Amino acid sequence: MDPCRRFGRTAVNAWTLRFYHAMPPVVRSAAAGARGWYLRAWRYGPETDRLADAALARERWSSAQWAAWREERLAQLLERAATRVPYYRDQWAARRRRGDRASWELLANWPVLEKEAVRTAPRAFLADDCNPRTMFHEHTSGTTGTSLDLWWSRATVRTWYALFEARWRRWYGVSRHDRWAILGGQLVVPVAHRTPPFWVWNPALHQLYLSSYHLAPDLIPHYVTALRQHRIRYLFGYTSALHTLAQGAEPGSLRALGLAVVIANAEPVLPHQREAIERAFGAPLRETYGMAEIVTAAGECEHNRLHLWPDAGVVELLDGDAPVPPGETGDLVCTGLVNADMPLVRYRVGDRAALDPSDAPCPCGRTLPRLARIEGRADDVLYTRDGRAVGRMDPVFKSRLPVHEAQIIQEALDRVRVRYVPAAGFTPADGEAIAARIRDRMGDVDVVLEPVSAIPRTSNGKLRAVVCALSPDERARLRAGDVTASRERAP
Repeated sequence: MDPCRRFGRTAVNAWTLRFYHAMPPVVRSAAAGARGWYLRAWRYGPETDRLADAALARERWSSAQWAAWREERLAQLLERAATRVPYYRDQWAARRRRGDRASWELLANWPVLEKEAVRTAPRAFLADDCNPRTMFHEHTSGTTGTSLDLWWSRATVRTWYALFEARWRRWYGVSRHDRWAILGGQLVVPVAHRTPPFWVWNPALHQLYLSSYHLAPDLIPHYVTALRQHRIRYLFGYTSALHTLAQGAEPGSLRALGLAVVIANAEPVLPHQREAIERAFGAPLRETYGMAEIVTAAGECEHNRLHLWPDAGVVELLDGDAPVPPGETGDLVCTGLVNADMPLVRYRVGDRAALDPSDAPCPCGRTLPRLARIEGRADDVLYTRDGRAVGRMDPVFKSRLPVHEAQIIQEALDRVRVRYVPAAGFTPADGEAIAARIRDRMGDVDVVLEPVSAIPRTSNGKLRAVVCALSPDERARLRAGDVTASRERAP
């Protein structure tokens, strides 16, 4: 999730979008400013700094302090969900009719909540005493284009953004009062537009919103000029967009901006991307993680450890319904602690990750738990002929291969396509190295190399680095261990 969107994810009909795009640049910026003042009133208030200070103070708590704090809030949330939220109340009533006497007071007694249930009937997750017309409506398209409707109270919004202020800004020596820029997925101007500006200035949030859709090599100098003219102190954006900007800018031009930090969100950061971005900007890159459902979040400290936020939600890592030990990858299943008005209990986020198995304290001094890695969406796990699930493909591109960006697509059990944008000096031997590394991880598969001028983005501008195009039924069979059936169906 990008927590600082200019427009939020509110649905905008096609006519409104065409009308907006027809506006002169100065009018577009005025419209952005008007929306910005609205968002500012929702996100920030007199309590913001107090809440941010409290969040920073909790980072040094002992495990006993954290346990007591979270147990109290979790108990309140589970009782409210079971008694005041229609979806859960009906669910527990049905269990009682079947003679199930399990207590809702224990989180483990709640079934895992799949995203489709929230998509299908979002208002069933709103508590009885909530009026959606007085709440902040968040509409997110999701990576695959499937949408979610979410509602937040003003208290929820301000608590959530106070956490961002503490851990996605103050950790890095910046604040919401600094001038900043975001490379985001909103269509600032039509994609076919080739004349700047490809951005709008939002004075209410001190924000320069830059289109991530116009980062063509000949247009990147305009982005650098805009960052300089608006005296931007830090930059926030999709990892792939930041990487494209870093690679396409004139050497030294981004470093001359003197940014304090570059903050990546919405996509995992691969080692070669981190190296290129930090080298180009002369500033640290910090990885962050979060989502519109606000059930968990994480931020990277100055020692490059990715810390979870225990005050945002309870995190479980599961293989199916079974917990996985620290160090092993599982599906992120989270129970949000911030939004008690639309609670999501044991919600399968759709991403996969692993907890840090080390018990050693982080050098930063924070007691927040740590993620060893985030591997991206569960749908992006690839499968092998012998039934293995392969979730880490980034080592394929770890060395200094002359590739601007790439995407790995599993089209069949025995066929993988690699779309790549070659850089200067790319040779057939580099292509053979990519194919060999994929086979090292997946076994005997056909690797199709496809050079392209650009990797297609999703509907919200993100780059999916790994895509499993096997059918849902095929993936389910493989996850269930039905390797024979899958072999028989492979082309």
